[in-house]
Amino acid sequence: MDALIYTVMSGAERVMRAQQVHANNLANVETAGFRANVEQSQARAVQGYGYAARHLNLLSADVVSGREGAQRQTGRELDVAIQGEGLFAVQVGEGANTAEAYTRAGNFTLDAEGNLLLGRWPVLGEGGPINLPPHIQVEVTADGTVSVLQPGQAQLQAVDKLKLVKPDFKQMSKNEAGLLVPRDGAPLAADATVRVGGGRLEASNVSAVEEMVATMSLSRDFEMQMRLFKAADGMAEQGNRLMRE
Repeated sequence: MDALIYTVMSGAERVMRAQQVHANNLANVETAGFRANVEQSQARAVQGYGYAARHLNLLSADVVSGREGAQRQTGRELDVAIQGEGLFAVQVGEGANTAEAYTRAGNFTLDAEGNLLLGRWPVLGEGGPINLPPHIQVEVTADGTVSVLQPGQAQLQAVDKLKLVKPDFKQMSKNEAGLLVPRDGAPLAADATVRVGGGRLEASNVSAVEEMVATMSLSRDFEMQMRLFKAADGMAEQGNRLMRE
């Protein structure tokens, strides 16, 4: 009975956490480049004398889905999408605390100084954060080379090349900003085989139907666990009554 309560309450906690993961996925179904989280857990025995028959649910770090999202043409010069496997690199943090993070989102912008940004994060190239000189046209080729046409010139000039990486998604997790980072914290090396397409964006890889079905299944699991908890409570009450009698 006591072992049953451990199992039920631990399972209910797992369900609540899984519902949070799926709710976050659904909230980002329209976020460009978003990678869905996959909740994982495993059984763990309770340590200590007399607890051998009791188990808890150990919540593991979320796994990130590497499945590709659908792409759409936008025609915008600073919209770029990874073709196949790969990630863009951006710089996070400030000063001595700067580090690299990675993403599939490619809806880049420029600030007043010509810095190429993804949201508030500088986009990294082979020479560090990419800065574009005054120009009238931007082009991103398949290998990630960023070229501009400056006023008074007739040909595009290469400025930098996007840092493109190809990690094992099993070794990636998300930071607080929702960007991908390696679990060991080490920066990833550039991969020359990664290809991109300009003038297009990749959508989220979240399937709204799959997330809704998973949420309904978790709700049924939670209801079943609550019934088990009531059954365990009823058995405890009957045991107490027998002891009193």
